[in-house]
Amino acid sequence: MEKIDILSLSLDELTSEICVMGEKKFRAKQIFDWLHIKKIKDFSQMSNISAQFRDELSKKFCLNQLIIKKRLVSRIDNTVKYLYELRDGGAVESVLMEYNHGNSLCVSTQVGCKMGCSFCASTIAGWVRNLEPSEILGQIYESERDSGRPVDSIVLMGIGEPLDNFENVVKFLQILSESGFSLRRVSLSTCGVVDKIRELAKLRLGVTLSVSLHAASDEKRSAIMPINRRFDLKTLMEACDDYFDQTGRRISFEYSLIEGVNDDDESADELITLLGGKNCHINLIPINEVKEREFRKSRSILRFQKRLNAAGLNATVRRTLGADINAACGQLRRDDLLNS
Repeated sequence: MEKIDILSLSLDELTSEICVMGEKKFRAKQIFDWLHIKKIKDFSQMSNISAQFRDELSKKFCLNQLIIKKRLVSRIDNTVKYLYELRDGGAVESVLMEYNHGNSLCVSTQVGCKMGCSFCASTIAGWVRNLEPSEILGQIYESERDSGRPVDSIVLMGIGEPLDNFENVVKFLQILSESGFSLRRVSLSTCGVVDKIRELAKLRLGVTLSVSLHAASDEKRSAIMPINRRFDLKTLMEACDDYFDQTGRRISFEYSLIEGVNDDDESADELITLLGGKNCHINLIPINEVKEREFRKSRSILRFQKRLNAAGLNATVRRTLGADINAACGQLRRDDLLNS
């Protein structure tokens, strides 16, 4: 019989399993704390659980662990980039970044990505599978163990589209919340999977929604982001308005500036028209150049920002971290696949 992935169980699910084993409910909370607060790697470390019961746990459950396959540390700003090997041999990335407000970890939610955004490294090797809740959590726990730095905020902006792995991501968020981590310190990035944005809004989890926009006309956006052919900008904006109305959480719009594609005055004016009057933040991003793509970093970022600010929009330029280690997600996994 295949063992149960214990790190992917919510507290209620774990309690049910423990009661089936003939133990009292309070044991489940003890075990949950060992797993998600003390973050142990082996059942033998549960010192307030009897040796006999620990043995029973090890027979019924598995502890899904990630292995650090590669670790890069920036000499510029202390950013750490991890390539993790999964139990089936797949690989994902996460990036630990240091800010004045604390440490932020960018985590992956899928092995590969099927969204097909033309400027993104994550989609080059295609989609393989969804990550389990334990594998998303494992990126947090392993980075904390390895770096000795606590993770203060989490960004679901690594490899994969979080809302394409909706059930596992929501379970991950549930377990994270049950462990005492405030979901107001979590940002979920999506390319615009509208039906799932609406489902997420109904859950009212407190998560910040970050929408990868990258163009403000349907023609330009559809050319670089296939998702726009399924959910056009009007439909996407309606879902974003609904998310704000239901949660009260200001939405962040990500806009990667690509030389000659979406960085001229016309593109800025289209963005002003699209987002003018909305309670939102625009995060302007210097695009990460990928050798398999012809897209290049814009030289007009500050001019673009100035035009948005003059129109009353809250637009800032994202600080580039880990530039010396190619810290943008997808590139380390891509190189690993090419060299394997």
